[in-house]
Amino acid sequence: MTHDNDKRKTKTKHPATSTVPNDTVTSVLKRVIMKNSIENGGCMKKAFTLAEVLITLGIIGIVAAMTLPALIQNYKNHVVETRLKKFYSTINQLVLMSEAENGDKKTWWGDYKGGSLDDDGNIIEGSSEQLKWFNKYFAPYLKGAKIEIKPDSNGKDWFLIRFADGSELCPSNNNTRDWAFFPGGYENCKKLEKRGIVIAGVCHFHFEFVPTTPLNGWKYHYNKGFEPWKYAWDGNIETLRQGCYNGTKRYFCTALIQMNGWKIPKDYPYKVNY
Repeated sequence: MTHDNDKRKTKTKHPATSTVPNDTVTSVLKRVIMKNSIENGGCMKKAFTLAEVLITLGIIGIVAAMTLPALIQNYKNHVVETRLKKFYSTINQLVLMSEAENGDKKTWWGDYKGGSLDDDGNIIEGSSEQLKWFNKYFAPYLKGAKIEIKPDSNGKDWFLIRFADGSELCPSNNNTRDWAFFPGGYENCKKLEKRGIVIAGVCHFHFEFVPTTPLNGWKYHYNKGFEPWKYAWDGNIETLRQGCYNGTKRYFCTALIQMNGWKIPKDYPYKVNY
C-alpha cells in the first residue's frame, strides 16, 4: 500500500515552471503598441508632425543657402588654380621645345603685331606677323590645341589658342609681349564683362613673354619664358597684393597667385570664374 501511494504521488508531480507576472506582460505590450501603432482612433505614436517636418526642412534650406555658395566658389577656385598652374607648365615646356630646335629664345623672340582687315571686315590672309611668328616657333609643338583667328573692332586680326581643357590664350593685337589667359575661354569671360564685371583677376589673367632685356621694368621677365605680369614690379610681394586688391594694377593678381603656390589667397577680394 505504501508503495502504490508513493507511485501515485510521483505521477502527480510536475516540473517547476517560471511565470511572468501579468503586470510585467502588460507593461511590455503597452510599450510595443506605443512604438508601432499609428495615431488613429485614440492609438498613440511618437512621430514627426507636419509642422516639425516643415521646420526641419526650413532649417536645412537655410543651412544649404549659407554653405552652398561657398562650396561652389571653392570649386571654381580649384578649377582656376589647376588650369593656371597647368598652363604655366605647358606653355613653358613649349618654349623649351622651341629652344631645342630654334636656339636661345632671345634670338627668335620678336614683338609683332596682328594682321589687318579689308574693307569688308575680312582678315587679309598672311597679314599677321604675330601669327607667322607663333606658327613657326610654337604651333609645331602644340598637342590637342587649336588656333582660331578673330577680327576685332580696330581693323586688326588676332588669334586664340584653345587648349584641350577649354582654356584659351591670346596675345594683344598690338604686340607679342602681352598675353591673356582665360581658364574658361574667351567668350565665357566676355559674358561676365558684359554684365559689368571687371574681368582682370577674375577670368582673365595676365602673362608676359619678354626674354630679351632686363631694362625698363622687364627685370623679372629677362631670359624667362611666359611669366605672370611683373612689369615694373619692385620685388615686394606686398606691392603685388596692393596693386591687385585695390584694383589699380589688377594684372598683378596672376603673379600674386603664383607667389602663393598657385593658390588663390584666402582673402582674395574677387570671385574668380571660368
